[in-house]
Amino acid sequence: LRLEIRELPRRWAECEMPGGGRCPDCGSTELVEDAHYSQSQLVCSDCGCVVTEGVLTTTFSDEGNLREVAYSRSTGENEQVSRSQQRGLRRVRDLCRVLQLPSTFEDTAVAYYQKAYQHPGIRAARLQKKEVLVGCCVLITCRQHNWPLTMGTICTLLYADLDMFSGTYMQIVKLLGLDVPSLCLADLVKTYCSSFKLFQASPSVPAKYMEDKEKMLSRTLQLVELADETWLVTGRHPLPVITAAAFLAWQSLQPSARLTCSLARFCKLANVDLPYPASSRLQELLAVLLRMAEQLAWLQVLKLDKRSVVKHISDLLQHRHTLIRKAFREGTLEVEAPEKELQGWGQGQGQGQGKEEVGNSSSDLPEGKRPASPALLLPPCMLKPPKRVCPTPPASTVTGDEDISDSEIEQYLRTPQEVRDFQRAQAAKRAATSSPNPP
Repeated sequence: LRLEIRELPRRWAECEMPGGGRCPDCGSTELVEDAHYSQSQLVCSDCGCVVTEGVLTTTFSDEGNLREVAYSRSTGENEQVSRSQQRGLRRVRDLCRVLQLPSTFEDTAVAYYQKAYQHPGIRAARLQKKEVLVGCCVLITCRQHNWPLTMGTICTLLYADLDMFSGTYMQIVKLLGLDVPSLCLADLVKTYCSSFKLFQASPSVPAKYMEDKEKMLSRTLQLVELADETWLVTGRHPLPVITAAAFLAWQSLQPSARLTCSLARFCKLANVDLPYPASSRLQELLAVLLRMAEQLAWLQVLKLDKRSVVKHISDLLQHRHTLIRKAFREGTLEVEAPEKELQGWGQGQGQGQGKEEVGNSSSDLPEGKRPASPALLLPPCMLKPPKRVCPTPPASTVTGDEDISDSEIEQYLRTPQEVRDFQRAQAAKRAATSSPNPP
């Protein structure tokens, strides 16, 4: 009796099927039950045709009202999502949760990923670019919501190449026509410096190297603003500048115990990578501070160098706006003075006078031996201009009056008449050379 009851659904299905239990495509009777998405279905084992499909409930309301929907009409059948896209969507959500972003950010990033993935320029791209696309969508979402996040952070989490990531990021912004604001420098400083491991006690950081987070962030921001006002940030990657500013801020808070610490050791203590140009940015910042120190009366008597000026960073930052204006004004005068002397020297040379007035100045020296101007508050491109040597074309030595050898003349002959005339001229030349000279 139990066997008969168990066979009733199959027999009813066979009775309802056209053909009396046969496959409508191939006519085979080998029909088996297959659980597809937990729904019982009859499938032909010979050709794979689905003879009868199960039913699905799509929502809680349908399930509560006992409304059954066929699988072919359900949302699962209509979604044509590839495995690569499904994997990317999962990675977008996982990355948002790792970064602890709000739920609205996650929805926006998923929408951007779906839109970008359907674009022909991305669908045909390599797998590496599709992997990077996950981080690009999250970064675009964070930038639009003014959430501080850097490319380096996402590249570290995704183990992605920075050059490929930046190129893909710009391509997505252009293809989708998005308006993405640039990241504020102050927010970037707070985000980058908050990852330092100098604000909490740990066995790897000595007590004298630990610092208060708010104090260090405040002074680092002031030094970054100083670098921005003196053209040290324009056209450059911001992380080396922030690293150098954070190092100087950390040293200036306790200079007696930290002046002996190098930039490389500071980055190791903070557990951050040392950017390659950070050493150059550090020297440029110290040069600006020395130039500003020359304008303070109580620092003029001290012979400061790039190491001792760190002790007075607090005073320099307190009066930085006035000191920058004074240093820039003097630097401009120092640049203009040699030019005026050079003009006077040129006029004196042309008129034969005025040599005694400028004889003792540096303008009468050769151009290569003149002392460089110490105007350190000018843009770096003006302090050290790139050496661009324009290649001069070689002077042509052909004038058109050169003699043409006999072997080369044959190359210019085109007609038989020219050949005959040339042969006659050659014979006359030989006859003239063989006969004695006339008296």
